[in-house]
Amino acid sequence: MSNFIPVEYYTPVYYYVLLVLLSCTYIITQTESINSDRNRSFMKNIGVLTLVFTIFFMGLRPISGRYFGDTSTYYKYFVNYQHGADIEPGLDYLFHIFTKACSKIMDSETYFLTCALLYIVPLYFACKAWFKKYWPYAFLFLVISFSFWAAGTNGMRSAIASSFVLLAISRKNIFYTILWFLLAIGFHKSMLLLAGAYCLTLVVKNPKWYFYGWLVCIPLSLIAANFWQTLFAGLIDDDRVSYLTQGNINGDNFSSTGFRWDFLLYSSAAVYASYYFIYQRNFVDNAYFRLVNIYLTTNAFWILVIQANFSNRFAYLSWFIMGIIICYPLLKELVLRNQNKKTGYIMLAYFSFTFLMNVILSKL
Repeated sequence: MSNFIPVEYYTPVYYYVLLVLLSCTYIITQTESINSDRNRSFMKNIGVLTLVFTIFFMGLRPISGRYFGDTSTYYKYFVNYQHGADIEPGLDYLFHIFTKACSKIMDSETYFLTCALLYIVPLYFACKAWFKKYWPYAFLFLVISFSFWAAGTNGMRSAIASSFVLLAISRKNIFYTILWFLLAIGFHKSMLLLAGAYCLTLVVKNPKWYFYGWLVCIPLSLIAANFWQTLFAGLIDDDRVSYLTQGNINGDNFSSTGFRWDFLLYSSAAVYASYYFIYQRNFVDNAYFRLVNIYLTTNAFWILVIQANFSNRFAYLSWFIMGIIICYPLLKELVLRNQNKKTGYIMLAYFSFTFLMNVILSKL
């Protein structure tokens, strides 16, 4: 697929295809009830088409560091392991074991396709577990999220690990929850934060305290940004500490620092949506409370270090849940009048930000 599309157009083509799929989805939400046979059949087809397209389009992308960030880094890992390199200590060990094993039995194109499968397929199973026949809506919300494509093509380790986390949270059997969390941490150690947030929700269950905590972190970050960056840097025992303490030594494309009010506004969309559903529409669902509490905890951590170099890497630890936070109540019970129509509005508005940031503004 990458041979037919010039590399500079590859990402825009992805978003334009999503725009077509989402436009078709929007039309069906405006003309059909969510429970109609026509709607269910259409959305199932859209869901399967989006699933297949995303896996192959992402997995077969060109190997380009200029356009796909760390893709070239992962390619170098793969080639080095093909030539017999050992796994260096201190790395995300399970991910590197996986990469080294793949280097012995497949070529690099198949490896990247396998990584795309590991990133995207767990999202499908998580959506199926939570929403049953309405899974296509939730899956679309995840795929059209602002950070979805960048995570899968640049931050592959954290992308795969975050999908394992969503799969872990969606499991009802605690054994499988623990197993998927362990796999996630093995692929990317930053998932320890999400595992900790999950454990916290087992003790403190009332979302009210998490909303308060999230709000308090904003002035704390404004007043003492350096304190929090130094504090958390002391707790991170790998190369990611450079994001907090040493500026743009890694040559990252996104290196501006300062309090990112734009990113905070984006994050607050999920905060407002969850607050509205829980306290204005009286939506009660323990699984949703847990997701919201995990989101607020991890997003609050990001707010404390928001002025660090490349802080959106820390923001991703909460952003990957945003789509589920926004759509969950809409797929569980009737919380709005003309709910299917309004779901279409919300989905289109959510994608509009993604399209604006990744297609329109990227050209300026």
